[in-house]
Amino acid sequence: AHVISQHDSGNSSTIIELVLVGFSNHPQADISLFFLFSVVYLVNLFGNTVIIFLVVIDSCLQTPMYFFLCHLAFLNIFYTTTVVPKMFFNLLAPKKVISYDLCLAQTYISLLMGAAECIILAIMALDRFVAICYPLQYLLIMNWSMCVQLAVGAWIISFFASVVPLYFTMLPLCGPYIVDHIFCEVPVLLHMVCADTSLQETMMVIGACGTLLLPFLLITLSYLRILVAVMRMQSAEGRKKAFSTCSSHLTVVTIYYGTGMFMYMRPKSLYSAEGDKLISLFYAVINPALNPLIYSLRNKEVKGALKRLLERWSVSQRQMILS
Repeated sequence: AHVISQHDSGNSSTIIELVLVGFSNHPQADISLFFLFSVVYLVNLFGNTVIIFLVVIDSCLQTPMYFFLCHLAFLNIFYTTTVVPKMFFNLLAPKKVISYDLCLAQTYISLLMGAAECIILAIMALDRFVAICYPLQYLLIMNWSMCVQLAVGAWIISFFASVVPLYFTMLPLCGPYIVDHIFCEVPVLLHMVCADTSLQETMMVIGACGTLLLPFLLITLSYLRILVAVMRMQSAEGRKKAFSTCSSHLTVVTIYYGTGMFMYMRPKSLYSAEGDKLISLFYAVINPALNPLIYSLRNKEVKGALKRLLERWSVSQRQMILS
């Protein structure tokens, strides 16, 4: 593939496109993977859109927890849409390439969305901590003004902690322009830089500490306090209800942080192309589709809102038929 365009005016060169290896090492699986990822992507779009729609139209779900869940659902859709369509195209295309501009866009967006998801998950843990440990003051502490400030703060902090440092420390790539991955992200691009990348690796670890490790510690401390509060409850029914409200969030946190920390908090020497493709596939494609399933299947409030929506829809359909 022609990956650079030479300028006649000098020795400089501009990268036009790069080879995106993806799963081309297993060409016999292209069709199967295309249909599999199509199903996962549609589940992601449908599930996360339904959650946003339910929260918007159902007053019972217009609480701080579901406000932040909406942000998580939007993030899941946007993150995966940045990655999956190009992956679909390359599975069926004879020429497995990605434009340099799209590659950079994927790198910046994946970093921003990853950081934002970590911080939003930490805010959701804080919300559960306040709800269980300070139930009488919950609505005073987690008022709408506070929720909006926390959400806006999460996106702003994510941007300045991830995108801005990368923009100012990004080094030019050198050939061969081959991305042995399923999409472009920082750990992969570092392998395409010919210069010393120790500064970039250090920045990546510092950034990961700020957007991965600190939120994770905050989540851990919140749940330790929640566990102590729940164990002190006299009512078995109360303990069961408290655990059920936290179990969905804990499941999502465990899956996301486990894969994210492995990908971004390790030296370049531990890179493994095939293994990292599976890890990235999990947190960028599969996990966003699992999130709405985890939150809806294990949550009575979401199932209740969905039931009310379906009942309203069936009533309106009957009225239309009768009229």
